[in-house]
Amino acid sequence: MGKKVKKEAESPPKDVFDPLLIESKTPATAVLMLSSPENEVLAKACDALYKFASKGDENKLTLLGLGALEHLYKLLSHEDPIVRRNAVMVFGIMASNHDVKKLLRELDVTNSLISQLAPEEDVVVHEFATLCLAHMAVEYTTKVKIFEQGGLEPLIRLLGSPDPDVKKNSVECLYLLVQDFQNRAAVRELNVIPPLLGLLESEYPVIQLLALQTLEVISKDRETRIILGENKGLDFLLNILENSELSDLHIETLAVLGNCLEDVHTLQLIQLTGGIKKLLSFLEISTVPGIQKNAAKAITKAAYDAEIRKILHWEEVEKFLLNLLETNNDEVKVAASQAISAMCGNIDSKSVLGLQGIPQLVQLLSSNNEEVKEAAVTALSNLTTASPRNASVVAEAEGIEPLMNTLTAQRDGAVANAIAVLTNLSLQEPSRVSIQSHGIMRALAGPLRSTNSQVQSKAAFAVAAFGCDADARTELRNAGGLGLLIELLHSKNEEVRRNACWALMICASDELTALELCSLGALDILEEINLSTKRKNKFSEAALEKLLDNNLSQKYSRMGYLSSSNIITNGFYDCGQIKHGEKFLSLEELSKQELTDRRAIIFINAKPQENVVVEKAQDVSPSLSRTSSREKASSVISPIEEKQELSGHISKSSTRGKGLRKGKGEKEEEKPKEVINITPEVQEEINVENSHWLPPPDFILMDYINDASRTILPLTTTREQVVALAQFVADKMGGPVEIEKLHNFSWELQISEIEFELKCNIVPIGKIKRGTFYHRALLFKVIADRMGIGCSLVRGKYNRAWNEVKLVEDSPKGLLLPPQEYLVDLMFEPGCLIKQGTAKADQYKRI
Repeated sequence: MGKKVKKEAESPPKDVFDPLLIESKTPATAVLMLSSPENEVLAKACDALYKFASKGDENKLTLLGLGALEHLYKLLSHEDPIVRRNAVMVFGIMASNHDVKKLLRELDVTNSLISQLAPEEDVVVHEFATLCLAHMAVEYTTKVKIFEQGGLEPLIRLLGSPDPDVKKNSVECLYLLVQDFQNRAAVRELNVIPPLLGLLESEYPVIQLLALQTLEVISKDRETRIILGENKGLDFLLNILENSELSDLHIETLAVLGNCLEDVHTLQLIQLTGGIKKLLSFLEISTVPGIQKNAAKAITKAAYDAEIRKILHWEEVEKFLLNLLETNNDEVKVAASQAISAMCGNIDSKSVLGLQGIPQLVQLLSSNNEEVKEAAVTALSNLTTASPRNASVVAEAEGIEPLMNTLTAQRDGAVANAIAVLTNLSLQEPSRVSIQSHGIMRALAGPLRSTNSQVQSKAAFAVAAFGCDADARTELRNAGGLGLLIELLHSKNEEVRRNACWALMICASDELTALELCSLGALDILEEINLSTKRKNKFSEAALEKLLDNNLSQKYSRMGYLSSSNIITNGFYDCGQIKHGEKFLSLEELSKQELTDRRAIIFINAKPQENVVVEKAQDVSPSLSRTSSREKASSVISPIEEKQELSGHISKSSTRGKGLRKGKGEKEEEKPKEVINITPEVQEEINVENSHWLPPPDFILMDYINDASRTILPLTTTREQVVALAQFVADKMGGPVEIEKLHNFSWELQISEIEFELKCNIVPIGKIKRGTFYHRALLFKVIADRMGIGCSLVRGKYNRAWNEVKLVEDSPKGLLLPPQEYLVDLMFEPGCLIKQGTAKADQYKRI
């Protein structure tokens, strides 16, 4: 038997690489392995990178820096399912990092990830692809891409996945996507409601919570709420509320129900099934602030509809809201106050909430929380609007002082609504007096300076409400409020401008305020507004008219017209027509001008001046006098007081004037004594540096008024009085003038002589003995106003002016004819009444 020879093993082929087991300890090596052509190497490298990235954000940033994402992106479309799955897992775990998400958006991975959601793909692929999309869907641009690339349909389909992680990631991604209204409409079309309602029965609270949050967002759309009702979604929601084991879902459930309550139809369905009673009974026993807050918010949303408010009132929702005001949670108080504001749209609710809720709301005004304060005062504003009863309750609850304090609140909404409440209270006299005693006008100066248009508007409106009182207007002037009101006329907000105009119209009710408003430039701004077709409004026109009505000199100068209701008082002067934009000078400023050859300023002053002996002492040089500010202040009276004293002046001024002008008459011995006693004091006052100008009285005009009153007032008819007065005026102003010789009627020379005599451009009308159209028309108006004869004064061109009167014609018995308008001839045929619209009237008005 031969010796056995050991058989040698066959050597492997020369072109085959022997298996190499490598133990890598750095992520860089694993990243390099992602370029391998071997599927097994790729799968293991991805698995290693997944485990590395799972350990923390630092590792994710390391892989980002090594360029792993670019290699992994290519593997998303790899033919091997295991390689593809592992690559998706790495993406899913890394996408939570902000910098990673940024690069993923640049790589545009959404389309590749959406393709991994196909039904045939592995559940793990679904899990991590949806996880990556959920991380990326936070950004708006990614939401748009997912929508455009058809990602909504597979995500909705995966809500029915057997894997809870896939469900959770899919619903979370959808929740983020539906924040955009475009996606909300799209998911509704894709019938997302049934699978979402199915998730409410999940055994995982996080899935239920995300489903409720998604429902809360999409149920903001009415069409979605209808579908929700058709799928019995309300029953699902009410069942959750009835289940005490699901208390952690009650807050979100109430948020969804709150949206559903916005539809009358849905609310009626809930009411028919007893759902509202269940809801309110649940809310009454709940002490969880989040539930109470969401319940109040739900009521607020629902109460914007009148029918829903009615249903809520029937269910006595007011009791629940009043109870919420007593909680210790500020957020609940805010939500309850907002719900009360919304429920004020129902009259019955407003009454119930007013009587029981106002004292609690007044207490909340003292809260340190600005949001609570704002919500409470907003509720008070709604409760007191068009409700005198509730306004009285606020006053009885001692709410005026805390409301005044709220005017300095930090939030504009609180300030605006506090002003609104105070304005509502001002409609009742006792409350208005109380508010004014707290210095309301001074307090409104701050809100008038606000940059918030709502605050500005409410503040201007309040000034109009309280400005009816003279003391309040004085307080506003002293607080600098007039200038602030004028500034609001420049506002671009129409409501602010309108209310500012209204306030100015009210404030211009007295002469002092009107004069200050004019000096601050209110007239120019109002004129500019009224020239604009867009900015002009009824209030701007009324404000301008009111300002001018209390400053007739300026009105006649600007408008060239005084109506029969514009009564000319002492201090009026006619300086001629001024152009738009030209400054209107005061009488004092005009008195300081040098003597010129321009048109004389015609001045009216039929009121005797105190210390008139000064005038006699200065008769040697009859220039216009000056007196101290104290003396001027003592001689200024309001138009109303002046009107009341008018009859007394008519009877007394003539006697007083004649007695003073006697000079060499019976009282010559007494006069020097008076001069000696008074002149030193006057001289001392004249020497004061800050002396103010005060014109002397026009004694001749006083005589005219007294003579006309004595002879004309006894006449029985207005027509007779007008004719007699016209003849009287013409007689005092140079008599009738033949129309053909009008050009020869020299009146300018005499006016110039008076100006030279007075060393001043201001001429008292009584000194004019030869007057033309505008002198006579002005004198006629002055005397007619004092006698109670209604007439207007109109300025024409080329020194023309005329008076218009309305007279009732004799009518058949029992028939009252409307008054006819006549022009009074004071030049050619004094006393002739020319019917308006005739050729003769036109001839009188023009050259």
